[in-house]
Amino acid sequence: MTQDKVRVMKTSDVVRVVAFVPQGHRHTRILVELGSGEKLIFQQATVDGIIRAYVSVALHPSRKACELTLKHLSTKERKEGFAKWQLVESDRSEDEVMEEVMKIYSE
Repeated sequence: MTQDKVRVMKTSDVVRVVAFVPQGHRHTRILVELGSGEKLIFQQATVDGIIRAYVSVALHPSRKACELTLKHLSTKERKEGFAKWQLVESDRSEDEVMEEVMKIYSE
């Protein structure tokens, strides 16, 4: 089993965040510039997934975890204008997800 690198991003690691719609496009992107010089650009579908997961935990009175996984959606499965590839809620239990992420978080 390969050891994955875990990086916790602190506010002090981020020097700039820019939301923008590229010329010729309709969907928002997010640029995150790190103090290390690394620049990350997230597509709207990715940001939407992050927001959905965050809100479903942060605003819920008892929920502790929400796992989204990558899924290819057919035209019939997705709303008009949505990307083919989406982060959708998995069917794993909250306890399973918490057990896994707490191992990662404690490393």
